[in-house]
Amino acid sequence: MHISEGVLRPEIIIPAWAVTGVAVSVLLYKLKSDEISKVAAFSAIFFVASFIHFPLFGVTSVHLILSGLIGIMLGTNAFLAIFVGLFFQGLVFGFGGLSSLGVNTLIMGFPAIFMKFIAFKISPPKVGFFLAGFLAILISAFLLALTLFLNGEELKALAFAVFAMNIPLAVIEGFITLFAVSFILKIKPGVLK
Repeated sequence: MHISEGVLRPEIIIPAWAVTGVAVSVLLYKLKSDEISKVAAFSAIFFVASFIHFPLFGVTSVHLILSGLIGIMLGTNAFLAIFVGLFFQGLVFGFGGLSSLGVNTLIMGFPAIFMKFIAFKISPPKVGFFLAGFLAILISAFLLALTLFLNGEELKALAFAVFAMNIPLAVIEGFITLFAVSFILKIKPGVLK
């Protein structure tokens, strides 16, 4: 779900970097020392999960993001974890890239910060856990499609295809989030307070 270097116009990249830069700065300022290891661990989980690909229709693939799970576990700090993970993916492997880092962080990080609220406000809880994983990807796919759509005429057809291709991933991530959070709460119930 990365937008590569050189795809987006500066009118999209610059405002996205401004918003992302402010958000990351505020989150770093508010980050408590006892939260650093948890954010680092979920940055690593995000980084590694992106290497797990699922083929679609024989012509493309989607990869895990786990932004719903990260959002449930970290709340607003999920944005920071996703930023760090995307930074290292862009730096080390060229996934996304550094100029599009602001946009990619907004696309994946913004929905993640609301997933903890969704997961624990919907009853029964297992439905909330599934929806958190599902909606994080669905909203990110919508934001990705919207970004491509706004970028120019040449990407409008691609925008719709990208959204449609991420719907199966949203279902997969919904189930992964459901099982992961249920397991975590079973073995360590106080971890999400």
